[in-house]
Amino acid sequence: MSLDLNIKHLRELKEEAKRGGGEDRIEAQHKRGRLTARERLDLLLDKGSFREVDAFVAHRTTDFGLDEKKFLADSVVTGWGTINGRLVYAFSQDFTVFGGSLGEVHAEKVCKIMDMAIKSGAPLIGLNDSGGARIQEGVVSLGGYADIFLRNTLASGVIPQISAIMGPCAGGAVYSPALTDFIFMVKNTSYMFVTGPDVVKAVTHEDVSFEELGGAETHNAVSGVSHFATDNEADCLFLIRKLLAYLPQNNMEDPPFAKSADDPLRMDERLDAIIPDDPSKPYDMKEVVKMIVDNAEFFEVHEHYAANIVVGFARLGGHSVGIVANQPAVLAGVLDINSSEKAARFVRFCDCFNLPIVTFEDVPGFLPGIGQEHGGIIRSGAKLLYAYCEATVPKITVITRKAYGGAYDVMSSKHIRGDVNLAWPTAEIAVMGPDGAVSIIFRKELAEAEDPIAKKAELVADYREKFSNPYVAASRGYIDDVIEPRETRSRLINALEMLENKRDANPAKKHGNIPL
Repeated sequence: MSLDLNIKHLRELKEEAKRGGGEDRIEAQHKRGRLTARERLDLLLDKGSFREVDAFVAHRTTDFGLDEKKFLADSVVTGWGTINGRLVYAFSQDFTVFGGSLGEVHAEKVCKIMDMAIKSGAPLIGLNDSGGARIQEGVVSLGGYADIFLRNTLASGVIPQISAIMGPCAGGAVYSPALTDFIFMVKNTSYMFVTGPDVVKAVTHEDVSFEELGGAETHNAVSGVSHFATDNEADCLFLIRKLLAYLPQNNMEDPPFAKSADDPLRMDERLDAIIPDDPSKPYDMKEVVKMIVDNAEFFEVHEHYAANIVVGFARLGGHSVGIVANQPAVLAGVLDINSSEKAARFVRFCDCFNLPIVTFEDVPGFLPGIGQEHGGIIRSGAKLLYAYCEATVPKITVITRKAYGGAYDVMSSKHIRGDVNLAWPTAEIAVMGPDGAVSIIFRKELAEAEDPIAKKAELVADYREKFSNPYVAASRGYIDDVIEPRETRSRLINALEMLENKRDANPAKKHGNIPL
């Protein structure tokens, strides 16, 4: 065969691979409101940067008539490319080929690209759209899932791993995304569940829709399994690109620096008046964060889950940082089971990838109640405490208002290796709120008072003056400085630059035993 014919044959094979399951199935995919595997990669990656591997791979199964149904590249597209000029590895499941089901060669292709990502130290992105295990291949497909799970675990904390759920993701398939750092879902077209609605009905007799059981809004607001919910696939892929701009390529690199035109010495006088005079009144901590960070840009993570704590990424003076902030506008910013676990996971991610952690604190304590105690609030609160204690990245804390009880300790206090701890003049640092403290300390005096209400008000005012301020803590060095709110941006940027070469370490161990 001549060279020209060889090249022609090569081109024909590559075109065949690009057609996936064929035009009819591509059209059916589009009718479902979903893009094809390759269309997604084209949107995700820099134009022209994708380099596919294993485009000529086909399954080896002969049972159940599969030997007569073969498609080049099988049911997943794998390769590498760039996002904003930085290398990433990706796999994109192809629903047009056997419903994107995972068989032996599908798993081999994914494992190969995962191994390459780990060796090269570059992020891994998985675009999931699959009917699950390829039943015709039996236990081989189950083994393929386990091979992927192992690599997800070994890559954890080494390279960022991001999963996008673009269609169905059921059964064993859900555990690979669950092992990754961030999960994106698309409203009305993507689903995650261990068992589908039909099985749920058969076993528990509950009627539930796909959306209610495992849709994007369910997993973003109720279960917390997913971190982002987008209106369409294009938005989902755009947000992945945006997220990666804050992250280093791997655990050995520093986060990317992006020079900002926002003045590092800028002061915002609105911060001086944002805390209400009445300590029981709420305010929006997100507004505080946006007034302080570069260009008011805050990339929130887990926005719809456990909204009493806020986590996400931002830049300060061009430095990429992780933000953890109590949200007094939701449940007074109290720590409960869900918010503790949400923040703990985020803190550990930041520590994995060398992202300084900036904590904005306004917390009245842990949520009381039988449900919380029986649900394990002690264990969940300990997770957040463990995460902050373990973290060796720069840790900067700003107490804006309340820092009560054990929650003061947990929220990156000086006692658990906080590097720079600042407070606003409105900070109230105490074992508990003045009202509760007075009720306990002066129980006898209040019972004997002629006017218990007036007496209590007097005692509360006295307690607040003596203890509910930042100066007692500052006098002991627990607070490094009390600052004017308008100064916060410049002080944080200065602290980040001062801590740029910080080195800290934990005792030698195989790994700790976090209270899971």
